[in-house]
Amino acid sequence: MLTRPLGNTGMNVTVLGHGGAEIGYEQVEQRRASELLNAALDAGLNVIDTAACYRASEELIGKAVGHRLQDYFIFTKCGHASGLPYADWSPELLAASIDRSLSRLQTDHVDLVQLHGCSAEVLARGAVTDVLEKARAAGKTRFIGYSGDGAAALAAIATGRFATLQTSLNIADQEAITLTIPAAAARQMGVIVKRPVANVAWISGTLPANTYAHEYYHRLEKLKYPFLTKPDSVGAALRFTLSVPGVSTAIVGTSKIGRWRENAAAAEQGALPAAEYEAIRARWKELAASGPAADWHGRG
Repeated sequence: MLTRPLGNTGMNVTVLGHGGAEIGYEQVEQRRASELLNAALDAGLNVIDTAACYRASEELIGKAVGHRLQDYFIFTKCGHASGLPYADWSPELLAASIDRSLSRLQTDHVDLVQLHGCSAEVLARGAVTDVLEKARAAGKTRFIGYSGDGAAALAAIATGRFATLQTSLNIADQEAITLTIPAAAARQMGVIVKRPVANVAWISGTLPANTYAHEYYHRLEKLKYPFLTKPDSVGAALRFTLSVPGVSTAIVGTSKIGRWRENAAAAEQGALPAAEYEAIRARWKELAASGPAADWHGRG
């Protein structure tokens, strides 16, 4: 599978990574999670991204591929909705969450710990970043990063303390292309994209059952990209995201082996032709300039 450098971390990551939210939130059985993750690693994928708040995701990953840590880079997140007896974003919560993640993932260190969407105000206090830096100094993580969007992401980038930015970017969510990714690239940060296929909100033609996808569905109804009616629309959407300058890897969550293979095949085709990429950008800019997209900020 194609790889790209993750900023100046020295990690060369596959352009397609596995996102662990779905297997956690969908409460996938261990046997199925093991089959999915091992098949992805066998096919060459080398990035798995998860978070403390994705229910049993970390445990599923640890049991499935904890014995294969030499085959992939493992990223996790901390900060909120952890189930631990501490306040969100407190130093005690962050330290305990990191230790618990290591236990769940069956490792003594991870490649990347990310602050999971905290506000610019929390970042300004500095304590949250101090905890991650202490974890790095103790060998519990190789690098630290920030996961989030908008003004908070800009604030995180400006601190100069993070090696990576994870942010929302897709055909229905393009704010980061001009707002944060250039700033991250200027600091040689690696850019990890979440929601690179907009939760496939258009695919059924009706409002998705997943309420989180509703905003993307409504945006896409206005954008009316012609390619969304074609059989390869998901692949084209993924390739658009991977065509954005500065993107290192796109984290796609799925609990279906067949879906993962389809995404991998699309990623292997490389960037979209320039004319197709620019047509998608032009349509977004047209709506943004005329008003409807003025509040289409990056999804947190």
